[in-house]
Amino acid sequence: MRDFFSAATGKAVRAVARLRGGGSALPGLVVERLDPGFMARGLERLPLGVIAVSGTNGKTTTTKMIVEMLEAQGLKVFTNRTGSNFSRGVVAAMVEEGSLGGNLDADVAVLELDEAHAMFFIERVKPRFTLLLNVLRDQLDRFGEIDTTARYLQRIADATSDVLVVNREDRLIAEIGERTRERAARGAGPEVREFGLAPALLSTFPGDDDFHATPGGSEQDTSSARDARPTPDVTLLELGKNEATFEIDGEAFATPLQLEGLYNTYNAAAALVTVRAVLQSAVSAGLASTAATPAVLESLATVRPAFGRGEKLELDGQPLELVLVKNPAGFRLGLASFDAEGVAVMIAINDQYADGRDMSWLWDVDFESLVDGGVDTVTGTRAWDMALRLEHDDVPVGAVEEDLGTALAAFRKRTVGSPRRIYCTYTAMLGLRKKLGELTHVEDI
Repeated sequence: MRDFFSAATGKAVRAVARLRGGGSALPGLVVERLDPGFMARGLERLPLGVIAVSGTNGKTTTTKMIVEMLEAQGLKVFTNRTGSNFSRGVVAAMVEEGSLGGNLDADVAVLELDEAHAMFFIERVKPRFTLLLNVLRDQLDRFGEIDTTARYLQRIADATSDVLVVNREDRLIAEIGERTRERAARGAGPEVREFGLAPALLSTFPGDDDFHATPGGSEQDTSSARDARPTPDVTLLELGKNEATFEIDGEAFATPLQLEGLYNTYNAAAALVTVRAVLQSAVSAGLASTAATPAVLESLATVRPAFGRGEKLELDGQPLELVLVKNPAGFRLGLASFDAEGVAVMIAINDQYADGRDMSWLWDVDFESLVDGGVDTVTGTRAWDMALRLEHDDVPVGAVEEDLGTALAAFRKRTVGSPRRIYCTYTAMLGLRKKLGELTHVEDI
């Protein structure tokens, strides 16, 4: 009766909220207040439990990859599809997709978790599988230094029961993996699996240390420590245009990709490790027929980018790409992922809570790749800060307009007949997608 009351209340709140244009997480907030145990009871019934995905960059797209790859192998998957990665977002999704009895028709949950709010989640639900992507300087006003973020991620690792997947090229994440491996050797921790890069690709994917390294620093020591660890379960060997080559179990596999951006390709390696681990458990439980690598890669090849993460729209008969940026490494990889030639560029920078108030990280990004073509428009609440940053790199700026809607209309008018690309922070992306939805087809989220 408790589950029925909570689920029914949540569904009623959701119906009223939709009529009034309210947020998707409101039913979750209400149900959490009324019934704090609702989330745990619902998720604990799932045969394969919970897969947690956390880290600074790439959570939404990687979660989407894992979900679609598992579904392609016949598993029923519950996830927080809106990308709302606080616990109330998870509860809201459970209310929407679950029955009136609070039951989910799923074998496993794949949940994107905000690094800090995951602490609330793991007090109630212990993940069976956890994927930790990276630790980068992001939302400094909220998290402080990256050591704080790393401590949050360590606690998620400590709460994990079966398999922990770590990025061996991120120093802080790799250290979490080593500590967890030591615990597992004493019989007190999950199995640790890794994803990594071929040596030739290391410079393409900068970590936080690369932005703060001193000349003649510890690159050799880091390389030696890296080589001393076990071989990664999946290694990204080569990058191509909409294709990649991965090494899995000592064999190289080339696969086409619909994903856009260098960062999404590396996140695909993370998704591959996680999916293979989950499928092995699913096969043992009789919930899946195979965990074969070719079948998993075939499903990866069909995954499209998540909203705003290299998402490609069409406007006035020309492509328009939305590229989410929120820290130095992400912006640098975003600029490196797309050819600037022949594309009209807009940059939209907001400083709302979800973006982070501190925009000083913009000064750690090199914008020289935009010098030749320039930036047509800079917009958002921190438009003038962005314009100043571009001026210091001698990047021409056509117009500065703080209002997103006004800026988009002018950008569209000035760039008729040209492909377009918009680099944007999170709330700027949401605002622009809403405006673009009035002009062209935009996937609902």
